Amino acid sequence: MKHGIFHLGLAVTLTLTGCNINIGGSDDDENQGTSGKATQYLVEIASATEGIGAREASTEQEVRAGNWIYDKLTGFGYDVTVQPFSYQQNGMMLSSKNYIIEKKGKIDKTIILAAHYDSTGSEHDSLGATDNGAGLAAAISLAEQLKGKSLPYNVRILLPGAEENGLNGSLHYVKQALKTGELENVIGMINYDTIGGGDIVYVHAAHSDYDEYDGICKKLSLDKTDYSAATTMRDAMLEASIAVKGESGKFVVHPAFPGYPEGETGSWSDHAGFACAGIPIAYVEATNFNINGKGGYDGYSQTTHPDTWDCYETWTASACDRKTETQWGRIWHTGYDRLEKLEELFPGRVNEQLNNNVAIALELLTNEKYIKTAP
Repeated sequence: MKHGIFHLGLAVTLTLTGCNINIGGSDDDENQGTSGKATQYLVEIASATEGIGAREASTEQEVRAGNWIYDKLTGFGYDVTVQPFSYQQNGMMLSSKNYIIEKKGKIDKTIILAAHYDSTGSEHDSLGATDNGAGLAAAISLAEQLKGKSLPYNVRILLPGAEENGLNGSLHYVKQALKTGELENVIGMINYDTIGGGDIVYVHAAHSDYDEYDGICKKLSLDKTDYSAATTMRDAMLEASIAVKGESGKFVVHPAFPGYPEGETGSWSDHAGFACAGIPIAYVEATNFNINGKGGYDGYSQTTHPDTWDCYETWTASACDRKTETQWGRIWHTGYDRLEKLEELFPGRVNEQLNNNVAIALELLTNEKYIKTAP
């Protein structure tokens, strides 16, 4: 998924603060009736002029985003469960909401797809286009396309609030679902968080070392005996990506680096609580593990684009001067996480990544062959 994955045709252009965002699907897209919808939804979510913009947790802007989600999903014909919750932050009690829909399949086994809708970094001019407007837009587009499909398994889409300041929405959901038994038939969870913008789109499984998740699991009164680092969902997503985009366009499994074996990730996003509850996860994100960033090859540098570095050396895959570098190729939570800036730096990239992610998830969720389950 590095370059030129979709051939774009039938483009429609939206103008955003002087920058054109191209919205269109590929000529061979079998879902041409809804092609480009994910990018349209991203505009409605993250544009400063045409949409909601920044959506910091437990603010009026996050409430606006929640209302937008509810209106979209009910407009598609879904019954939407709204799950309010409260949490403590810096000595204050704050509130947010989760939004949940489910479409039944032939087999009473469930796959959950989650994408948080809040953002952070507004003090640095971030509008949360990639984190996590892109994941939310893809999830909404996917919900729209699944409505008319026959499914082998139940698909539950969870859109949690207040992720950026502590995974609050997803942890509340998991805690309540453990009490009610709603996770008993769940066979896998997909986390869409920052699925666009970065140079390469990866898919991860949970870390094989439980200690990486211990702090999160304890919040749910779970321990090592409950935890799952199974790779079944990651492998299924990888296989589906090959079916849709071929070997050259498939999801990438990151190489091993200190502290993280190949294809494994930590507990810093909404997949964490599900792994603690024993559910195999697949976490999709767009970044660049080939960069020797501030913390090494850890994926916290999303791009080699020279505008996002004070000075970047291609031969070292790092900063020209590691002592004085200030930008480190970061998009998340910065002024680069805006639609007009992303389009300026990477023309067409976000659109391609969004459409690819929707197509791959659709392939996985509508075909029984990717996930083997016990009777």
